[in-house]
Amino acid sequence: HGHMREQPTVRLHTRRPLLKRRSTWVVLGTVVVVLLAVALPIFQPWKLFVNQTVEEGLPETSAGTSAAEPVVLASGRFITHEHDTTGTVQVLRLPDGSRVVRLEDLRTSNGPALKVWITDAPVIEGLDGWNVFDDGRYVDLGDLKGNIGSSNYPLPDDVDISQLNSVSIWCDRFNVSFGAAELTPAS
Repeated sequence: HGHMREQPTVRLHTRRPLLKRRSTWVVLGTVVVVLLAVALPIFQPWKLFVNQTVEEGLPETSAGTSAAEPVVLASGRFITHEHDTTGTVQVLRLPDGSRVVRLEDLRTSNGPALKVWITDAPVIEGLDGWNVFDDGRYVDLGDLKGNIGSSNYPLPDDVDISQLNSVSIWCDRFNVSFGAAELTPAS
């Protein structure tokens, strides 16, 4: 018979590549937004580019005579740990008997949750010294007032500085020292 059989039409269904699908981009965009919403408040990367300068003089005290000068109990010079850090530190007894830790001419990076700690940890150069300050005893003297300049941090009366021999600019968010100074007692 001269009847020809018609061939069935075959349609292949091809899937679009993953990166060309709209749903993939919606999911990726959502993930990025969520990650940024979580990461930005934690890391605060803008602080690395925004300096905070402070210039505090020596604290005024109500001692009987204005001629009395603070007495240096210990002092040291900052070394660099995670971030370039320079400046000096002094532990001072003020004329009224109170004590302060004074940072002078400090220059370091800004960052999230920076603290001033006085500790019993050794000051070690290089990477080995970055994380030692929370291993032993430390006293948190409060938030770093500025990453550039001079500032004072009251030392509680019950702190025995003969047992504490270093000061660290401590990043409490990442448990790392930006810089530290070994305290040498005044003779």
